[in-house]
Amino acid sequence: MAKASGIIKIEGTVEDLTFYKKDGKNFVRKKGGIAKERIANDANFVRTRENNSEFAHSGSSGKILRLALGSMVFKAKDSKLSSRLLQTMSRIKNMDTTSARGERNVAIGIATPEGKLQLKGFDFNGNAPLKGVFFAPYTLNTTTGEIAITNFIPLEQLNYPQGATHISLQSAVVHLDFATSESEIAYSPIVNLPIDLTMASQTLLPSSVPSGSGVKLFLFMISFYQEVNAVQYSLKNEEYNVLNILEVV
Repeated sequence: MAKASGIIKIEGTVEDLTFYKKDGKNFVRKKGGIAKERIANDANFVRTRENNSEFAHSGSSGKILRLALGSMVFKAKDSKLSSRLLQTMSRIKNMDTTSARGERNVAIGIATPEGKLQLKGFDFNGNAPLKGVFFAPYTLNTTTGEIAITNFIPLEQLNYPQGATHISLQSAVVHLDFATSESEIAYSPIVNLPIDLTMASQTLLPSSVPSGSGVKLFLFMISFYQEVNAVQYSLKNEEYNVLNILEVV
């Protein structure tokens, strides 16, 4: 590593030199690292290859889940969703105790009780976790997918963002096979309510419960709106919306 003392201060890479600033001073170093060919073929890097394989698999499994959720995930997510899903899928993959190292996979891990627990309660929008937004009692029927909310008072049982006048509630059931990427989703009708003191019980019942190999995910979504001249608008690009996996079976 050398200190750059020229008149022109640059940052970045030029051919095999990297220019950077640290503690207010400019430095330059030669690019290094291990050749990809060596990592791919050298016996000394077998563990690295195994780790890279499982890392890539965990990343692709997170993408499979996002795609299975359809438009719901686009309405309730944060900027770190991909990295948080990667970490979760990696933990689920670790629950695969039968496959060889480098071949452990999410499909086997999620089939275990411990693997299901890793995904249960996952919030797709880390800035709006269900437990921090919704305080009404509810029950989930995993046979029908029904979410029953008893005596719900929006104004008292919601942590709602400033400017919100209405909410929409929706449930969904997703059948997902991580081994084949096959999925099917069924939604409940959307229930739209004003944020006021009106007390009423609400029922969210998906149109069906998809079946097949893999797992079933039961989801609950809350969306916030502001009504202006009888038209409801999403708040700040939907950054306050909630999407949570209530259960995995």
